[in-house]
Amino acid sequence: MQKVWIYLENGTFLEAKSFGATGTSVGEIVFNTSLTGYQEIISDPSYAGQFVTFTMPEIGNVGVNEDDMESTKCHCKGVLVRNYHAQYSNYRSQGDLDTLLKEHGVLGITEIDTRFLTKMIRDEGAMMMIASTEISCKDELAKKLSESPRIEDINYIEQVSTKESYVHKSGAWNHEIKAYNKAVMSDKKVVVIDFGVKRNILNELVQSGLEVEVVPSTFKAEDLIARFEAKEIGGIFLSNGPGDPLTLTEEKKEVQKLIDKDIPMFAICLGHQMLSIAHGYDTFKLPFGQHGGNHPVANPESKIVEITAQNHNYNVPDTIVEIAEITHKNLFDNTIEGVKYKNKEIFSVQHHPEASPGPHESKYIFKKFAEIVK
Repeated sequence: MQKVWIYLENGTFLEAKSFGATGTSVGEIVFNTSLTGYQEIISDPSYAGQFVTFTMPEIGNVGVNEDDMESTKCHCKGVLVRNYHAQYSNYRSQGDLDTLLKEHGVLGITEIDTRFLTKMIRDEGAMMMIASTEISCKDELAKKLSESPRIEDINYIEQVSTKESYVHKSGAWNHEIKAYNKAVMSDKKVVVIDFGVKRNILNELVQSGLEVEVVPSTFKAEDLIARFEAKEIGGIFLSNGPGDPLTLTEEKKEVQKLIDKDIPMFAICLGHQMLSIAHGYDTFKLPFGQHGGNHPVANPESKIVEITAQNHNYNVPDTIVEIAEITHKNLFDNTIEGVKYKNKEIFSVQHHPEASPGPHESKYIFKKFAEIVK
């Protein structure tokens, strides 16, 4: 392993060892508390523009495989891990994490105190950082970081969204056949607006009995409204995605047009935030975000606490109660996790009910959406 040097915008300068790709990369550092699923996290488009610090100390020990990719590539800027294991052991593994990161140009950083980094992010908030296997000078790294755009200045949706529409043809993972279920024909069809959708979200939509067509983030509301009125589609889903939702001004205008029509709509994560913004309630940035697979969320209707998977740095404001009912609340910080808009067949959640990786307690939400699709 060669050396890698890290500089954070609070002035912290560190030296570590590298695996994966080499070079110099700039992004926002966050931490993730999931105990499993590092491959799914690394290939989640919502992490575009970010370095992910894993609190799980042992990473790489189960290898990687094609089935656990949440998209066609790895989107994060890099990963920071306490111990990287080049030797892996798992009956489903097809290769090692080091090779996967090299293939997708993602930096791997190891032999670093991830506990120290996590506590720093918790206390000071998510921040920009630079990592390099080429530049060892602190001042040079600091200069390069100061000259680089911040994550909120970049529209990562343009990079991660599909360029062409397609029909998704797989359902949920089937442990008996060790493969994904195949999609079946359905009389209920929905369009997924792709802001950086995870494959497992599409799988769960299909598994709930829907035919799923994915369209680019450059969609035109008029086209979807015309298809709904012609009864070609019966609902619309707004996906997860990376970056600051307030930068998506054109997408906001199109979503506003959809809201004005009586179209059943469901959204997760960034899509949840987009619905709030389109209704006139701007999002705000959390100090260090919610990233992990163990977040308790209260459902006031069922009186049940669900353990959820989460990955977001932004949240909808409490004032949204003026136009929506609160369906879910985060028990860590009491932020809003789900809403149902008044007098509309539109609802959304901030957490990830598809839970890849993570618990499966919130999967019922996909069935709930399927029931209201025309």
